[in-house]
Amino acid sequence: MPSKFDFAHVTQLTTLDFTDAQPPAAEFTAADSDFRVLIEAHAPNVYRLRWGTDEAIRPAKPRARDEVHAEMLLARQEPVGDLLVSSALCTDTPCWRLAQGEVVLEISSSPLQFALYRGDHCLLRSPAGATVGAAPGDEGNMWRVAFQLDANEALHGLGDTQGNLDRRGEVRRSDLPEQRFLPLVWSTAGWGLYVNVAGRVDHDLCASEPNLYQIGVHNAPVLDLFLFVGDPSEILNQYTGLTGRPGQPGLPPMGVWLDQAPGESTDDTIGLVQALRENGFALDAVELAPPAPFGFLSDKNNIEWDPERVAEPRDFFNRLDEQGIQLVAPTLPAVLAGTPLFDEWEDRGWLLINDDGDAVVIEGVDATGGKPFGLLDLTHKDVYRLWVDRVRQLVDEGLTIVSCQAQFNIPDDVTARRGESGPVLRTLYPAMARQAMFEAIAGHKTPQEGVVASTDLFPGAHRYAWQRGPCVTNDWEGMERSLRSALALGDSGVALQSHGLGCAHHPTDAMTPELYVRWLSMVVFSGNFHFQGVPALLPTAFDEKTQEHIRHWLNWRYRLIPYVLGIVEDSVRTGLPVQRSMAQAFPDDPVAQAWDTQYMFGPALLVAPILKPGNRTQVYLPEGDAWWDLSTGWRYEGGTTWTVEADLDALPVFGREGHILSLGPTALHTGEFNSARILDEVWMFGMPEHSPVVMRNRIRVMQMQGSSYIKGLEGLRILPSEGLEVKRRGAEVRISRAR
Repeated sequence: MPSKFDFAHVTQLTTLDFTDAQPPAAEFTAADSDFRVLIEAHAPNVYRLRWGTDEAIRPAKPRARDEVHAEMLLARQEPVGDLLVSSALCTDTPCWRLAQGEVVLEISSSPLQFALYRGDHCLLRSPAGATVGAAPGDEGNMWRVAFQLDANEALHGLGDTQGNLDRRGEVRRSDLPEQRFLPLVWSTAGWGLYVNVAGRVDHDLCASEPNLYQIGVHNAPVLDLFLFVGDPSEILNQYTGLTGRPGQPGLPPMGVWLDQAPGESTDDTIGLVQALRENGFALDAVELAPPAPFGFLSDKNNIEWDPERVAEPRDFFNRLDEQGIQLVAPTLPAVLAGTPLFDEWEDRGWLLINDDGDAVVIEGVDATGGKPFGLLDLTHKDVYRLWVDRVRQLVDEGLTIVSCQAQFNIPDDVTARRGESGPVLRTLYPAMARQAMFEAIAGHKTPQEGVVASTDLFPGAHRYAWQRGPCVTNDWEGMERSLRSALALGDSGVALQSHGLGCAHHPTDAMTPELYVRWLSMVVFSGNFHFQGVPALLPTAFDEKTQEHIRHWLNWRYRLIPYVLGIVEDSVRTGLPVQRSMAQAFPDDPVAQAWDTQYMFGPALLVAPILKPGNRTQVYLPEGDAWWDLSTGWRYEGGTTWTVEADLDALPVFGREGHILSLGPTALHTGEFNSARILDEVWMFGMPEHSPVVMRNRIRVMQMQGSSYIKGLEGLRILPSEGLEVKRRGAEVRISRAR
């Protein structure tokens, strides 16, 4: 990966001429070239800028492949905003103002320059005369676009990291699997950007030149940019509304998962589930270890369970049902090389091929037990449908969730049936695999509920409600890296990333009882987590005192499930993640952004995990709100820093004033919940002002004359903050100041 980009052959476009304006778009022509720029008010506070020839921007007959790619990248194709175009003088230079209310995009003609405003405040500006450049490429144009940033601007998003959440100073390339890239970037200054392309995009985030953010788009007929204006929450809302939002995962996946130990038999796994339950450890799902426990027969296109892993599938599922356990199984859209079926599908053209027309053989991975394989060409509609139908057969037998890792560094000489290759194929293949698995799991349900667990990242990964976290080392550093990864993906638009409580593939010597409990207490306040099936990482590996702490935190997890599901339901409407970084939640508080291992767990709770040995830690409570300590009930003013002591049965968690936390009952699995009465208790942090985020959103808060009137609390225990009194009047609860 280069440390800086070579733009020597890129010709800068220096002058624009106004052509036409018809709501909601304005059109300009780049002087001395065939390029046009079409600028749309794609949605309120969202601009879409497309550079290219007229035929590229408005093809007379779009290729079917391009239409498919567009649908995979954008959930909403048509603009829905309003644009007011006017001419003006901008710093004594003639310019055009493209206004959406108080948000304005100014375009100076010569030299070409963009400036994005909200009110009188300039959020983003391009360098004069060096805004956009283009050069011919093999299959399109090489585009370069640049923006001048303030020295103190932080940049967030662009996918996974286990380090600093501010990506400034990095260089990112979109199609390299090891980069774990996602396409949204946003600034704490109030703007966001998305490059709408399936191919290779380079992001130089002020790494080559101080305060200059440069983007290189390779082999694209059109440079297609979306600019967003707003705070991070508004930008995530705009971005996910544009590109797609997740469906619901359902209730059972929200319970605790167990990852089967490598090489362990299914009988031993069921025995382990029983032992954990007998010891009071809650559990809802088991994910079988690789290799995939089912696959195609060597000579037929039928999928069957591996008899060495699951000898009697019906009996196996019955035993899981008796325990109330959901089954998760790894899979891959692949056929083993060297089999008659591989040869047959190679002849049919059902596998990805190389330049010689031969099916490409990929080195073995965990899912194939290390055996080489060919990838199904999911761009072929018959192959896609076959794969979906075969997996759905297993779902009908009792499989609940699939886990699929299909992101490979596919060589540039590999081609799909529709012609995708190189960066485009590397970008789109994991997206097609995830979509196929989701259709197999949830496509025949109304509404569509289902989970496909995966570590794959690609444009559109946020359309699926479940992302697997990384395998990290079993030490304090690994715990922090797991947290940073989840917050980075939340900054990038992913609603939920589950954590591993340790990782079976790393040495376990550093996993002390203290670290295990601290790690567990952190992931309880997250989207979800996985126990590891190896003996040293199971709850039973520790002494009885430690096991009591583990049971304590598992009780907390199951009580939080209605709240967590409510956050996910909120994500469907708003695009906000379960775990929210300080920069995302408090963009106007620069001090809060420096405390980047704290996070908001939904809208109501601030969590400050303890990431090193000892029971003392410092906590910063952001300004603008008061905060209530869940452990003590004490109230703290915002904008303050405190040293907090927390034993292993406590964690620094603070409720945001004006919010309500809705809790369910304790349980050993979600099957014990009464679906008609999933709530048990509500905690109030000061006078309630906001309707709580809770599963199915059944509680409503209304304020009047200094009191709060709440509907939906029938039969629930109410824990008001100190200084408040509760009066029940039929189905309504009145909260007022104590007299």
